Amino acid sequence: MLKKSFVAKIILFLSVLILATFFFIFDLQRYLSLAALKSNLLVLQTYHTQQPIRSISIYMLLYIGVTAISLPGAGILTLAGGAVFGLWKGVIIVSFASTIGATLAFLIARLLFRDFIQNRFMEKLKTVNRGIAKEGAFYLFGLRLMPIFPFFIINIVMGLTTFPTHLFALISQAGMLPATIIVINAGQKISELDSIQGIFSPSIIFAFTLLGIFPLIASKGLSIIQSQRAMSAYKKPEKFDYNLVVIGAGAAGLVSSHCSNCKGKSRPC
Repeated sequence: MLKKSFVAKIILFLSVLILATFFFIFDLQRYLSLAALKSNLLVLQTYHTQQPIRSISIYMLLYIGVTAISLPGAGILTLAGGAVFGLWKGVIIVSFASTIGATLAFLIARLLFRDFIQNRFMEKLKTVNRGIAKEGAFYLFGLRLMPIFPFFIINIVMGLTTFPTHLFALISQAGMLPATIIVINAGQKISELDSIQGIFSPSIIFAFTLLGIFPLIASKGLSIIQSQRAMSAYKKPEKFDYNLVVIGAGAAGLVSSHCSNCKGKSRPC
């Protein structure tokens, strides 16, 4: 069973490596540029009008493949979705294609590297895994809202953790939706664009960053409120007679309860 698992990982790794190498050797990235999209836009729109189902299927497969292997080009493909399919149809198509692709990238990273990373750094990752289990959903949603974090890095890093796959897909789709709408909307005015970076102005990036930080702040705020509510049933003393309480009567408890004033006494002060 272990041997089969290892062989499957080798096959998956080689497949990803071959596809990525093929992509860069044949310079397929040139077809995923703003200039190429503008020059071929009329052809793409005409093809979609004539073959709507086929064009959507090909587009989704291409988007999923590029995202799953973490290749550059998702931004251009998102713009193309707005230019060819329109706003709301484009949002629906891109939302599902990007979520499926991101989840596949998440699973590829998990299948190939998670066991090695978790076993190699088991002690160091215990705290990380506890944090992911407790507040991972807030962190992922916040990161998805902030365009300053490349989505492919989030896919890979989250795949190395113990975060549940179904939650990753649902939260990713919700978190990526606002940015998807903005880029799809920009795709409808593609003739006015000079670069993809021009879509996100500093004010938009700042607003999304605030949105991303908000769930984390809200989570911490709720923790503080719950803690205060739990302690509200107890009256806080005006002063404390002791600053140490030892539970347990063994040798360790006896030594811990001694203070500097005991001066070697057999019992604590």
